[in-house]
Amino acid sequence: MVNFFKIKDLLIIYFLYFCKNLEMMKVLFLDTNHPVLLHGLKELQFSCDEDYDSTKSEVERKIHLYDGLIIRSRFSIDRSFLEKATNLKFIGRVGAGLENIDIEFAEKKGIHLIAAPEGNRNAVGEHALGMILALFNKLKKADNEIRKGIWLREDNRGIELEGKTIGLIGYGNMGKAFAKKLRGFDVTVLCYDIRPNLEDENAKQVSLQELQKHADVLSLHTPETPNTTHMVNEVFINQFEKPFWLINTARGKSVVTKDLVIALQSGKIIGAGLDVLEYEKSSFENLFSSEMPAAFKYLIQAQNVILTPHVAGWTVESNEKLAQTIVDKIKAKFC
Repeated sequence: MVNFFKIKDLLIIYFLYFCKNLEMMKVLFLDTNHPVLLHGLKELQFSCDEDYDSTKSEVERKIHLYDGLIIRSRFSIDRSFLEKATNLKFIGRVGAGLENIDIEFAEKKGIHLIAAPEGNRNAVGEHALGMILALFNKLKKADNEIRKGIWLREDNRGIELEGKTIGLIGYGNMGKAFAKKLRGFDVTVLCYDIRPNLEDENAKQVSLQELQKHADVLSLHTPETPNTTHMVNEVFINQFEKPFWLINTARGKSVVTKDLVIALQSGKIIGAGLDVLEYEKSSFENLFSSEMPAAFKYLIQAQNVILTPHVAGWTVESNEKLAQTIVDKIKAKFC
């Protein structure tokens, strides 16, 4: 019994010693998140402050007091902000990407950047699958008609996924999760990624040209980078050999909306499921503040277009999983 307590005491001392100054590390929360995140960091002996109302300039005046920052999408963390964050050791972004952070400057300052794509990849995969099934079976059109007392069976005859080729651009956490969801539908899944050797049992990695030759459905799973911004434009669309369906649960700026509309009107794109839009603000919290663009006016009335407000990864379950992922990664780095 004595030895047991000695071992227990040693383990506690070991934990406290190797948690690198956690008792001194202060973390500022700028967005509300699942309680598991705040509670998890407090259990690790972080000192946590919450500020969900101050302006960016007000936060900048006190950010030098903090070692860590937790943010979702409230505002961008740019060079000017980071220059004032003289003691910042990490930024935890409760989401899949880091594009609202000046990554290059943050890394130059030695700030550890943490994202949580593992936390919402399953939700994104399910949402993308739901969009395809809804489009193939004309659920939006049929539902709207029935609500108006219109009962058209032949006009709402759907098509099946079986035998189709699904092309994925981007085969990281989100692309892999979606490919896994497609198992059992008897489809061919092709993936294209700038990184080599990502092929697995759920998808065959091919060139972009081969994907464009065979795909019946194109699903985007890419981050927002200079290479992916406005990637899906008129030239890109017309390089597809067959008319195809477009699913975008990634980033809105990957698709040139006016070119998408032209392709929808010509039939080159048969239908589209868009969880993200080119017009979104960088915070992802608003759409546009000025007049509604003509291309968007077309999308909202089109029966072969399904729109959702950037919620593919926004489920009850992912809310907790995102938070827990951030806790786990902070613990792994600093404990």
